[in-house]
Amino acid sequence: MKPHYLAPLFDPRSIAVIGASETVGSVGCSVMQNLLDGGYTGAIHAVNLRHKTVHGIAAVKTVSKITTPVDLGILTTPSRTLLKLVEACGQQGIRHIMIMSCDFVGNDKAGQKLLEKILATAKTFNIRIMGPTVFGYCRAPSKLLAANYKGKIKSGSLAVVSQSSSVTTAILDWAELHDVGFSSVVSLGSASDIDVGDVLDYLVADPKTKSILLYIEDLKDARLFMSALRAASRSKAVLALKVGRYDEEPKLGRTHSERLIKHDDVFDVALKRAGVLRLRSINQLFTAVRVLDGTYRTKGRRLAILTNGIGAGLMAVDRAHDLHIQLAQLSPETIEQLKAILPVQSRLQNPVDVLGDANAERFKLATEFVIKDPNVDGVLVVFTPQVGTDDMATAEAMIALRKSTDKPLLLAWVGGKKIDASRKLLAKSQTAFFNAPESAVEVFYSLASWQYNQQLLLQTPSPLGEMEAPDLETAHMIIDSVLASGREVLDEVESKAILRAFNIPVTLTIRAQTPDDAVSAAMGLGLPVALKIDAKGILHKTDIDGVVLNLSSLVQVATESSKMLARAQERLGAENVRGLVIQPMHGKKSGRELMIGVGRDHSFGPVITFGHGGVTVEVFNDIAVSLPPLNEYLAENLIRRTRVKKMLAPFRNLPGVDMEAVKAVLLRVSEMVCEFPQIQQLDINPLVADEHGVVAVDARIVIAPVPENARRYSHMAIHPYPAHLAQITQLKNGLPMVLRPIRPEDADLVAMFVSKLSEESRYNRFMSTLKSLPQVMLARFTQLDYTREMAIVATVETSAGTEIIGVARFTANPDRDSCEFAVVISDQWQGLGLGGRLMNALFVAARDMGLSVIEGEVLSSNKTMLTFMKHLGFTIGQHPEDDSLKWVVKPLTDLAQDSI
Repeated sequence: MKPHYLAPLFDPRSIAVIGASETVGSVGCSVMQNLLDGGYTGAIHAVNLRHKTVHGIAAVKTVSKITTPVDLGILTTPSRTLLKLVEACGQQGIRHIMIMSCDFVGNDKAGQKLLEKILATAKTFNIRIMGPTVFGYCRAPSKLLAANYKGKIKSGSLAVVSQSSSVTTAILDWAELHDVGFSSVVSLGSASDIDVGDVLDYLVADPKTKSILLYIEDLKDARLFMSALRAASRSKAVLALKVGRYDEEPKLGRTHSERLIKHDDVFDVALKRAGVLRLRSINQLFTAVRVLDGTYRTKGRRLAILTNGIGAGLMAVDRAHDLHIQLAQLSPETIEQLKAILPVQSRLQNPVDVLGDANAERFKLATEFVIKDPNVDGVLVVFTPQVGTDDMATAEAMIALRKSTDKPLLLAWVGGKKIDASRKLLAKSQTAFFNAPESAVEVFYSLASWQYNQQLLLQTPSPLGEMEAPDLETAHMIIDSVLASGREVLDEVESKAILRAFNIPVTLTIRAQTPDDAVSAAMGLGLPVALKIDAKGILHKTDIDGVVLNLSSLVQVATESSKMLARAQERLGAENVRGLVIQPMHGKKSGRELMIGVGRDHSFGPVITFGHGGVTVEVFNDIAVSLPPLNEYLAENLIRRTRVKKMLAPFRNLPGVDMEAVKAVLLRVSEMVCEFPQIQQLDINPLVADEHGVVAVDARIVIAPVPENARRYSHMAIHPYPAHLAQITQLKNGLPMVLRPIRPEDADLVAMFVSKLSEESRYNRFMSTLKSLPQVMLARFTQLDYTREMAIVATVETSAGTEIIGVARFTANPDRDSCEFAVVISDQWQGLGLGGRLMNALFVAARDMGLSVIEGEVLSSNKTMLTFMKHLGFTIGQHPEDDSLKWVVKPLTDLAQDSI
């Protein structure tokens, strides 16, 4: 695999400190001292106009005087010097720069102008810039402290990526007090070029990092951020603190959905879909660090509480109820076990009270019984110092117990001076303890939420579901026609035609130019009918009295039509009134009014909304949002997060609505926004639902043209499952075979496939003789982010069911222009043309991603594979770093010639 494009920044072999100084308090002095005192083993070059040495290092006056290659240039000089220095670095071949000028932030008008010039200059030399930043960064395991910071930073497995130097230093100060270590600490500052997504992308493959903590203020590239975030959270615990939660100005969208969507709500669901746990405060951040080492996991949200003080225990119970955490129902077996060891006055139900005089042995046995209960997902032990208790012995017992269980065991050590020594013991053993029961409950809630978000991460919906195929041709024709006419807003008839093309039930709607036309339409439709105005430039028809319902006679239709046309022409001008539309009343006596819509978020693209509908939609403001694509699991989750969900169940004399029909509309809307990037806003309001189904009574769609060179699904933050790459073909022996992108649910099939490979095949593919894939590797191979990687599996139907017989995969290199591939075929299925078909499918997928080169490494001893590579048109050369390997490369210029 090629080195990451940020490797020279975060693992540099040589650094030039431009503005290196011995002046105490200056950034140049602080950075130089930290590099030297921290033990950095690479080359350090000091650049100083006036001094021949800086901190004992020979100095040069300009970067042009440095005679050896430099990976990273750190600029600590005043802002007025930066533009020329960036150019000088570019001429010297330095491709990574960190700006740490103390007088330059780049937020004011003058600073922004200078920053734009710096970035333009950097672009001409292919330079990546980090900052401007006050702090810098640290790679503790590598003893690299390229930072303006005073204090110790312990080596560990936690990475911190922050957009604030002040928050970064606060975290480090807290960590020093609590003996927390870090693999990386990166403060991006203004993030003018290198952003959170870039750093996350680097940390995904960083073996020194096991967990990641993010502090985010804003994003520049949400697609890169989501791609890197989803990749990281598949193998590492990721937590994020996002600030700036409230929109400063009201939105002025042309649909209810657009106005109701809040950016922070979208950010929240984006983090959940990425499998990330969101934190709400700096206090939560400090608390979360204690359980972020990966040893605390929960499979559910059933919490058991055990205490020697029922009052403190009830504090935990109250907080659990606040957070909707389920208190575990202890099994009869557990209760009998507790009854045998606890005093008769003890409470045996959850929360379990072991009484105030409980010694360490009583605590240990009771906790052991409770944590083994199959109805329990986690245990909170609340300890208070009382006569007869032994805090040190109890702490030792809890430390031993935590090592013997895979369920989270959280401790609340409530008190002060009397339990200070045992708290230090717990901290030394890296056992999570808290000063208050409520804090421990909040951490359990966070663990349960993280586990739930991991389930959301596994969802890989297709852009087009398994329902009846939509009429894409008709939808394209309508949208193209509206755009060609210079309009952006589809009228009701056009909007409903789009919905109908996606098989969403709509009320029949007929245009009418005059009252006589309206009467004729009503006669054809049958009474009662609804009458609506059809005019340009109105956001909502009810704002100008443009809707009349339940007209039950033709006389009423004629009278109301005349009145409505007159009112509209007076208010809007005759030239803006197109006429009327007539539709039958939906006739759903037990119908509930819902709204399903689409809006656009400036960072994350299309967003789907669901909630209470009707004219009061913005008054009740009962909506939930989700990022497309959706599947049934995600659609159910979206509905569940609204208050209106309770109205959909049976109550009083009303039957429950057809939930499958409601979910189907959500899935259809998801299909719509996946396939049509032109759709900017959409309202289906009201969508009337009852026990017989749903019907869209009114609809509004706003569209915009898209660039001709836009890639498929590039408008979406989450890439859908690439179903368009699936194909049915056959082997040389005529047996049918399916080639398709891999899914998370293929894990068992992949495990079986690998177990059946011969030792030679396993060695050629994995360069080891492992007989089975570890769970972590299996997840990594099947849970893909389709924006950066692809795996095509070949499946056949055998007497044992579906079987994978070959896998070809690639991962895009950090340059996003090339990719590295691997392929393996089941031994008993070789010689049937499978390898060629798999590789051709992989070539198509790589070109679909916009890649131009595919490359890989092959064992020099694997003559069969090398012959196969030559047959496919690969150039074969020596591996640059390993003589036992060959490096094979193929341009993806003309796929037609690759057919086999």
